[in-house]
Amino acid sequence: MNTKPILYSVEPFDLAGHRFRVTVTVAEPAKAGQIISLPAWIPGSYLIRDFARQIESISAKCGAQAVALTKTGNHSWRAAKCTGPLKITTIVYAWDLSVRGAHLDESHGFFNGTSLYLRIHGYEDAPCEVTLIAPPKRARWGVYTSLPESPKSRRAALRHGFGNYRAENYDALIDHPVEMGTPQVIKFNAWGAEHELVFTGVIPNLDLKRIRDDVKRICETQIRFFEPETSRAPFLDTASRYVFMTMVTGNDYGGLEHRASTALVASRKDLPTLGHDQAPEGYQTFLGLVSHEYFHTWNVKRIKPAAFAPYDLSRENHTRLLWIFEGFTSYYDDLMLLRSGVITRSEYLKILAKQISSVLATPGRHKQSVAESSFDAWTRYYKQDENSSNALISYYTKGSLIALGLDLTIRQATGDRCSLDDVMRSMWERYGREFYTGKPHGMTENGFAKIVRETTGVDISKEISQWAYGIHDVPLKALLQQQNIELSWKSSSTKPSIDVRTRKQGEQVVLATVLENGAAHAAGLSALDTLVALDGIRVDANSNTLDTLLIRYSPGERVTIHVFRRDELRAFDLTLAAPAQNECLLTDLNK
Repeated sequence: MNTKPILYSVEPFDLAGHRFRVTVTVAEPAKAGQIISLPAWIPGSYLIRDFARQIESISAKCGAQAVALTKTGNHSWRAAKCTGPLKITTIVYAWDLSVRGAHLDESHGFFNGTSLYLRIHGYEDAPCEVTLIAPPKRARWGVYTSLPESPKSRRAALRHGFGNYRAENYDALIDHPVEMGTPQVIKFNAWGAEHELVFTGVIPNLDLKRIRDDVKRICETQIRFFEPETSRAPFLDTASRYVFMTMVTGNDYGGLEHRASTALVASRKDLPTLGHDQAPEGYQTFLGLVSHEYFHTWNVKRIKPAAFAPYDLSRENHTRLLWIFEGFTSYYDDLMLLRSGVITRSEYLKILAKQISSVLATPGRHKQSVAESSFDAWTRYYKQDENSSNALISYYTKGSLIALGLDLTIRQATGDRCSLDDVMRSMWERYGREFYTGKPHGMTENGFAKIVRETTGVDISKEISQWAYGIHDVPLKALLQQQNIELSWKSSSTKPSIDVRTRKQGEQVVLATVLENGAAHAAGLSALDTLVALDGIRVDANSNTLDTLLIRYSPGERVTIHVFRRDELRAFDLTLAAPAQNECLLTDLNK
């Protein structure tokens, strides 16, 4: 086995053209010809992304002599035989402003390792040295990453400096994204573990201290949740700190977890501003995102399904358990806001009610189980279209309700002696704590019910069969009632409905989704139809005429709706439906 490190360098050399130059040097390439590849997907986002499509050019040299490269697949190449160090150079186009790829311009640079670092086949376990090179004429730029500084670097003592960094192997190398630029930064310690909050973008008067104080409480609560005795953060085995990297834009949202960091994108309007005591309404949503991705530090980054232990980044890795790893995380993210004191019990119940409303408004839950949704993430969940609400269910949202249902079931069966908390800590003991320091192993596809029974003494196999592998709704009304919480429903609107979801497209109203078995479906309307008129009156998106027209009618009345389907004008007679009982209310009877 080769013990010499694989050497990488990353240079953001063309800011205006959004290009990184990346080199990798292999001291002792394979004698039969070195195979190299780029990952086809990134853990946490279950879709083949084909990152190699952004490689504009690739070349190889052995000393001063060019070495032929032959493409062997969508993401792989073979270098011709050579003796001595093999140096491969790629030019990577980086204009993906998301948490999954790479982005570079005159204001900042960001990349995930899966977009830049070639895998050297046969040397995945070799240590990796990375030299991050400063861009031209950007003397004030710094580096923000959880990737450890190399002990050999002269800049090792200089935090945030360009220079040399090190990973113990290729898997670790691609799990530490990098932000470079001049962001707004604030730090805190949570039970002795250093954390950094890094915000990139134009964000006037950002209230960093408020965010720091809230995120600190969330992190401390989660660390104590999994490690009540030691209060030890899991990433300290492989990194000296945890980094939250947030790209702030006008109206975006998302996150992607890593072993000692997370990449986030957030809307400017959701972040608190200095001088304003009242935080924006969307701030809770941002904190929920932070909580979700941080919880992944345990659940999915270390506690994994067996299908992910280890990842095969060249192809889809199928599992029916994403409802546990993403759904349970979606349950605990808001619950940790409550337990940390960041939100009140009343606020939590409102968030939970909104989640219940979302799931029960999805007709697809009657067709697809969350186990099927998990398995089909690669081809269906991440490739949604106008009919997805009628055909699919989210393993995030229904998975979170299954977690709630199981939590309440365990609590009631044991008289509150046990809960889903105990199950999560048991999973951490069995699968997570030693993940990056020992041989990885994950939960088998049929292993969850056994863990629950061994941990709590409760047999939840029937519930799992019905709620996760079947299409039964979780009986939350009965379960919550035993917690003295009343679940009821009301209509969010008083006007009759045509049972569609719409979107604005310029001045037009387009049918984004036609709900199955609803009024529009019965009348013959289709998704992507453009509304023209209702009973001869033009429908205008800017003046919201659809709503103002519908309020003049009663359920059961007939109306004529004109639409454009493609470039053809069509008319449909539609019977208006009663407004749906679509808004969940949770009332705390303990008050």
